[in-house]
Amino acid sequence: MKYLMWLLNAAIFFVLFAFALNNQESVTLHLFFGASWQAPLVLVILVALVAGVFLGVAVMLPLWLRAKKVRRQAATNSVLASTAFDADSTLLPDPNDRRHGL
Repeated sequence: MKYLMWLLNAAIFFVLFAFALNNQESVTLHLFFGASWQAPLVLVILVALVAGVFLGVAVMLPLWLRAKKVRRQAATNSVLASTAFDADSTLLPDPNDRRHGL
């Protein structure tokens, strides 16, 4: 399994390396207010990929943090609920207990 992952990583690296070698032509990006930027195509694609990953993480980060907070509160509540009546469990009857005939 370890060698399979190594081979998969090597194959991905060589495909990306070949892609970079085949896309070395210079491209011109025309930005706002007449500004332009010349760079190799592979660099432009890399910058776009990094910007997309950054924006995706920035958008998802508040949702991840909120979910983590909810999980932490649920874990705390379950611990408190399980220890609230451990000393005397006769205070609250089990609502699913049907032995009383009703």
